[in-house]
Amino acid sequence: MHQPLALRCDAAALAGNFHHLQNLAGVPAGAAIKADAYGLGAREAARHLLDAGCRDFFVSTWWEAAELDFLPPDSLAVLHGLGVNDAALPGVRPVLVSPEQIVRWKNAGPPDAPCDVMIDTGMNRLGLRAEDIDLLEGLSIHTLHSHLACADEDIPVNDRQLEAFRALRSAVPAQRYSLANSAGILLGRDYAFDLVRPGLALYGGIPRAEGRGLVRQVATPEAQIIQLRTVPAGETVGYNATFAAATDTRIAIINIGYADGYWRGFSSRGMARFQGRELAVVGRVSMDLVALKVDGAADIREGDWVELAFDLEHAAQTSGMSQYELLTGLGSRFRRYWI
Repeated sequence: MHQPLALRCDAAALAGNFHHLQNLAGVPAGAAIKADAYGLGAREAARHLLDAGCRDFFVSTWWEAAELDFLPPDSLAVLHGLGVNDAALPGVRPVLVSPEQIVRWKNAGPPDAPCDVMIDTGMNRLGLRAEDIDLLEGLSIHTLHSHLACADEDIPVNDRQLEAFRALRSAVPAQRYSLANSAGILLGRDYAFDLVRPGLALYGGIPRAEGRGLVRQVATPEAQIIQLRTVPAGETVGYNATFAAATDTRIAIINIGYADGYWRGFSSRGMARFQGRELAVVGRVSMDLVALKVDGAADIREGDWVELAFDLEHAAQTSGMSQYELLTGLGSRFRRYWI
């Protein structure tokens, strides 16, 4: 069945981002492919990253892990650990996050089965507290993790977490140690340890200014025109009549809206493109329709496709949403395809 909404994903940009981040860190880079690879589609994104040389992947849940059964054994870890209703999968490591999960993993046996562990160094989200590290005795820890709370800012919390993790590296035996996310990579190699875990920057996000010019856009929404119409001078467009035509204005109505993750913050602020020409969003973004001003595109027709301006840093400033929300909010009605 025809889908009038598409998400174009650039495999070369994804691979390039991976290589740039890995080179910047100076150590191997894994890939956070949780939340369906931040909205791009986990199976296809993982295949492209695997081809690019990535050998470590991270998802949130075992349900997500089960969808990635083609990945090599021992290359996938589940960040939410082993919950009360979870069943571990062969060749997939839990990232144990609490005393209760450690007991559960030990009881599941065998005692030498590799696992990862998350230790909290100041975020107070998932992870053991430093005073609980005695519970790790007897575990075969593949990778010891922590997570930076404020790596997108230059504040003392980063240094405190770095020093806390350095102390843990000395106190807790593990094969590898991993602290840095996308923003942490851009803080510098002191944060890299043995493995970095980029997510946002892999998919085109700019978590810190240092990423500008380094990270390329990966995902571009495309929508098909349903109708063209001329709005007479003085009449309004869309809900709440927020846009009034100053002169007779040609309008294109396209198949996208906030149900697809094109949020209301783009109302009269967003932009689309048709054959290199910019088309302004006018009026309120609705659930699955957006109006574009197309006076300067006389050759545009019903059924033509436009691409939405979706450079993540600029789109976040325009819409008032975070870059993470923009990516992970991309809805199920997109036909995702890779070029």
